[in-house]
Amino acid sequence: MDAITLGIGVLVAVVLLFALVLVLVVSRLFRKVEQGKALIVSKMRKVDVTFTGQVVLPVLHKAEVMDISVKTIEISRTGRDGLICRDNIRADIRISFFVRVNKTVEDVIKVAQAIGTARASDKETLQELFNAKFSEALKTVGKQLDFTDLYTKREELRFRIIEIIGIDLNGYSLEDAAIDYLEQTPLTQLDPGNILDAQGIRKITELTAAENVRTNEFRQHEQKEITRQNVDAREAILELERRQADAEIKQKREIDTVRAREEAETARVVEEERLRAQSAFLRTEEQLGIQRENQAREVAVAQKNRERVIAVENERIEKDRLLEVIARDRETELTRISAEKEVEAERREIAEVIRERVAVDRTVAEQEESIKRLRTVEEAERTRQAVVIAAEAEAQERLVKDIKAAEAAEQAAVHRAAEELTLAEARHKAADMDARAKIRLAEGVQAEAAAEGLAAVQVRDKEADVIEKAGRAEAEATEARLRAEAAGAREKALAEA
Repeated sequence: MDAITLGIGVLVAVVLLFALVLVLVVSRLFRKVEQGKALIVSKMRKVDVTFTGQVVLPVLHKAEVMDISVKTIEISRTGRDGLICRDNIRADIRISFFVRVNKTVEDVIKVAQAIGTARASDKETLQELFNAKFSEALKTVGKQLDFTDLYTKREELRFRIIEIIGIDLNGYSLEDAAIDYLEQTPLTQLDPGNILDAQGIRKITELTAAENVRTNEFRQHEQKEITRQNVDAREAILELERRQADAEIKQKREIDTVRAREEAETARVVEEERLRAQSAFLRTEEQLGIQRENQAREVAVAQKNRERVIAVENERIEKDRLLEVIARDRETELTRISAEKEVEAERREIAEVIRERVAVDRTVAEQEESIKRLRTVEEAERTRQAVVIAAEAEAQERLVKDIKAAEAAEQAAVHRAAEELTLAEARHKAADMDARAKIRLAEGVQAEAAAEGLAAVQVRDKEADVIEKAGRAEAEATEARLRAEAAGAREKALAEA
């Protein structure tokens, strides 16, 4: 058993050691590839291309790295080698092409077999490979457009170049093209003996001459317009100066006229103000006299009103005191009636106790004669007592109902009396307010006609006093009648109870 276990342990250790060695070997032989590069592994019978990484065995495999990132090819045509346009004007142009190796296994192998992995992304090699093709495409497109179109249709120029060159370039691909520089070739660098340059020079001369003529016309027009504007401005300035002088003279004359008018107006206003001040002083003195008379009259009227208010308030206080006395008397009477009822109930209970004791004595005496008679008497006595108790309870219940009815009638009478008293007080206050209103009206009329209406106001004052006294007498009579009715209702309720 131990030998088997030991053998299994050794086998596991060997397997783990082999796996560890295998991992170390693979990690040492595995080659990773950076972004923008491709790994080409030449094996015994085939070529593998990877863009991530692969195990490379020494001696058996050969690994090469190719740069497949984007590279720039610059084409520049200047001077006598400049680009000939459709209108035979030569242009200096510099354009950059962006190419790269296609990220496919077939294209990478094609480029590697054609020019090698080291020269695949070398700028000089790319320049040698594509300079002629790109230049020919640039000439072809340039001859299809006028010189001015190169500026106004730059995107069209770029798209036409890409279209002519094509995207697939024997394993390479044209990503984009950008125009870095574009200008007309100077005349000094053109060849007059070249028919194309001669036509371009003639056209440039015609265009520049026409533009110079137009420029000169604009300049002369500018000078004329400036001179005309200067003349107009000077004339306007002189006219404005003349208007300013006329305005100053006119303004001075108007100022003198206005000053004289203002002085005369000031003197007139001063005189009017003096007369107005004297008139105001006289009116003020007159109004002060009238106000003093009115104030004395108002003081007298206010004193009379104050006396009336004090008298009415005293009457109200006396009335409240009488009502409180009546309420206290009513409470005392109700208390006395309740006490008498309680005394009567106690007397009835005492009489009942005495009757029960007499019955007990009689029963004891008769018991000695006969048990039968005693039972009969006791039965009769119990029956009689039950009847008596029931009668007393019924009488007590009727008494309580009568008392409650009397109290309810009394409360109703009191409420009716209070209501009548409130109405009487309201009528009394209304009469009082009516009298006061008439007094105020009389006082107002008296104040407005202080001189000739004094007698009429005093007559109205007397009439108001008479109306006030009549209202007060009516209120007192109503209050006395209501009190009498309340007292009669209370006595009637007590008598019925």
